[in-house]
Amino acid sequence: MRQICATLAALTESARHEVLTFDDPAACLGLPIPEPFLELAGTCVRTAAQRVATVRQIVPRHALSRVTAADAAGAAHLPGRARLTQSIPFKMIVVDRAVAVIPLDLELLYNGLLLIRDPVVVQALVRAHHAWWETGDEVPARPLPPGALPPHLRPVLEALLAGLTDETAAARLGISGRTYSRRVGELLAALGTTSRFRAGAEAARRGWL
Repeated sequence: MRQICATLAALTESARHEVLTFDDPAACLGLPIPEPFLELAGTCVRTAAQRVATVRQIVPRHALSRVTAADAAGAAHLPGRARLTQSIPFKMIVVDRAVAVIPLDLELLYNGLLLIRDPVVVQALVRAHHAWWETGDEVPARPLPPGALPPHLRPVLEALLAGLTDETAAARLGISGRTYSRRVGELLAALGTTSRFRAGAEAARRGWL
């Protein structure tokens, strides 16, 4: 289990541009799998979503009726964009169209995984994901509580407070300079200011720090 956890963590930590997944959050229900492991994949993808521009997750419809009420409302907790389809072919994570992970039994990463780097096979998996994505229905993002900091803007706020240049911050977050500038604009608008200097004070006033 330690090897699987380390591999998944390293894989998602290496993401710079894109993360694609097939996932069934209900597949592990009722199975004797340690709770920390159940949380691992979601945590890894959420962490990657803070740095990469594209995160697309595909989840089978039936999963929402099987998870707890909190988690069902929480399909909207899925980072990036998510779509519901009638089924998924197998669980999968593809990072930057360069490396993919699928479970050896196609359903549970806990039982072992296959790490794929062959470009032809990875491209085939990307195409499969695209085909399922096109048939899916968008999962709307859950509205944030009034006054809450959007998760994708927290790394931007931290970069501003650290005094990083836009170029350095964008490189550290693994996004383009244009995307970073756009997110800075979003952050300032959310804070109701046009001043980066005032942004820190306003963020502190709101309890975002």
